[in-house]
Amino acid sequence: MSADAVAEVWRREAPHVLTALLRRHGDLGECEDAAQEAAEAATVRWARDGVPDNPRGWLIRVASRRLIDRVRAERARAGREVAVATAQPGDTGLSPGADLPESGSADDTLRLFLLCCHPSLTRSSQVALTLHAVAGVSADRIAAAYLVPERTMTQRLTRARAILRRSGARFELPAQTDLPDRLAAVLDTCHLMFTAGHTVNAGASVHDPGLAGEAIRLTRILHRAVPDHDEVAGALSLMLLTHARSAARADARGELVPLAEQDRGRWDGAAIAEGIAILEQVLPRGYIGRYQLEAAIAAVHSEAPTWESTDWRQIVVLYGMLDRVAPSPAVTLNRAVAVAMVAGPAEGLRLTLPLLDDPSMRRHHRTFAVRAHLLEMAGDRDAARESYRRAAALTASLPEQRYLNSRLRSLDTPPP
Repeated sequence: MSADAVAEVWRREAPHVLTALLRRHGDLGECEDAAQEAAEAATVRWARDGVPDNPRGWLIRVASRRLIDRVRAERARAGREVAVATAQPGDTGLSPGADLPESGSADDTLRLFLLCCHPSLTRSSQVALTLHAVAGVSADRIAAAYLVPERTMTQRLTRARAILRRSGARFELPAQTDLPDRLAAVLDTCHLMFTAGHTVNAGASVHDPGLAGEAIRLTRILHRAVPDHDEVAGALSLMLLTHARSAARADARGELVPLAEQDRGRWDGAAIAEGIAILEQVLPRGYIGRYQLEAAIAAVHSEAPTWESTDWRQIVVLYGMLDRVAPSPAVTLNRAVAVAMVAGPAEGLRLTLPLLDDPSMRRHHRTFAVRAHLLEMAGDRDAARESYRRAAALTASLPEQRYLNSRLRSLDTPPP
């Protein structure tokens, strides 16, 4: 069995495995480590023997043994060893040899999201740790979504685990009064999960449709559970409208195709119609938050038959609202492109200048990719070349790197 196939099984089973371990053991860091060790063992064993009939039970058994071995090695935790070693199958509701139901898996995942978005952590740490521990998203992909270096994200994850351990955090469903904050963290987790799948920051692929699709599935279930939550509806609309363009984001050779050059006939019309219908239902309610604004921007793009016919003035207005509601470097970069389409590239470049004083954004390829595009629009070919070079050097995505280098080569061709 290939490593990719094992990874797909792991993505499906990880929430159930981690839930079972947490109920028995309670320490997220140790449970996560044991689950990862079980996944590594599965990669070796299943490649040789094939996938067992009950992969979830197999993973839980192996991970539980890892926990027991670790507890036995730590004499200071002798009491916990007894608790883990003598736990009855009924403690988790999962018998190691039982046929485990596949139904309700999304509900189980969302429940685990709620558990792991613990109030003792900051929102960004809640989201990052849940993505890493439950969704299995790697630290480098989470870092890319947050526009921070991988080392920074790894340190953040380590600190989050330490905080949970020191606080003696118990993983219980939140009280009704705590539910709004916890639900907001879960929604951010679903959105970052989608972002990590929609734009892969390293390797040979433009996107990871499996991860993005799972994020949409979870958000859809969350929307059914809280249909009157405006931002949940906005996030689902945003994901549908964005994911609708997936088939056109790469050509037959796997090369990146920017939005301006995409074949809009390949966009998913059904997903666009659903996303717009959700948005039209939620916008008149009054409150307009970050996800609704981002969905509205995506809807303007989706409704334009061509790049040239895009209503850039409307997009500029929406980005101005978004910048007030949820400012971020990513919003600044996107807003700069929209402003350049309306007021000219000089105005767009002016908006990006503060990002050059931000150490993390000076290390991010997208800062220089956007500036290169705007400099090329402005006719400053030498400055555009330098920005394209820096952007290509900073990205770990091979399709993005090839695209940026192709733009760089095009500037070496004398203009007609």
